[in-house]
Amino acid sequence: MSQLQKFTLSELKEMLDGRHEQMASNFISEHLLVVSNPPIHRLLSRLSSEPYLLPEMRVMVLKKGYACPTVNLLPQRFEAGELVFLSHNSIVQIGDYADEMQGIGVSMTDELLSLAFSGDVPGLFDGHVRDVHFQLTPNQMQQIEQIHTLLYNILRSGSYSSKSVLHMVSAFLWQVHHLYESSAAQHRSVQSREHRLFTDFVQLVSKYGPQHHNIDFYAGQLCLSPRYMSTLVKRVSGKAAKEWIDDAIIIRVKVELRHSDKTVAQISDEMNFPNPSFFCKYFKRLTGLTPQAYRQG
Repeated sequence: MSQLQKFTLSELKEMLDGRHEQMASNFISEHLLVVSNPPIHRLLSRLSSEPYLLPEMRVMVLKKGYACPTVNLLPQRFEAGELVFLSHNSIVQIGDYADEMQGIGVSMTDELLSLAFSGDVPGLFDGHVRDVHFQLTPNQMQQIEQIHTLLYNILRSGSYSSKSVLHMVSAFLWQVHHLYESSAAQHRSVQSREHRLFTDFVQLVSKYGPQHHNIDFYAGQLCLSPRYMSTLVKRVSGKAAKEWIDDAIIIRVKVELRHSDKTVAQISDEMNFPNPSFFCKYFKRLTGLTPQAYRQG
């Protein structure tokens, strides 16, 4: 994971500072970002289609437009009126998006997150949830905007105490957690057991795919038989369980080939392939290219 191309707050600040007048009214530091209607489409247009690692967590509320990225292996569609949460170390690949996108956002490093919560980290932010998005009611949208605006104005004033900022950050994040819990409770009441198992399967594949290539491993983690799990995944997603695993492996391999100096033999060994020859044949079968050709291309 460390070799994946990162997109940090510092890099975001360097990319946007002074290059667009709209960014002058937003706050970006090494540890904290608070933005209101930044030029999102201008930012996205500068990023390549390669996957990026986001070291810091992100909370966004989309007020206008849409975006269709791939987040932690899964294609997503974020719509106006939704709150989007991406945990630290999420992998994001830019897809289609609307030019007229507008929204508000907060992002921070783990260090600042820990200080804001004083060790009492709520479930949404403790690392168990990799990403989630859900629709807000008009009243919920108003509530989250009001807290965000207060934090935003304090920071933009240039005259504030660190404790007041930490308390405001904490208030914002606790409200986000409350909205998530409310949405999750409603979702759980209608989500079938099969869909919950499929979601758990995808999260396991996202985490363990590069090292564990066998369906039996995931079936064991879910306390299911391999046959039943394969049937369930195919029925819910229309895609075979092995395809999900292969996709996770190939994404990671492509990242290592493009963004690290590791040899093919090293990558093969780290990803638990029996030997480099088998690894090369596997990669070519799924991509049409040898690892060397992909790296050079």
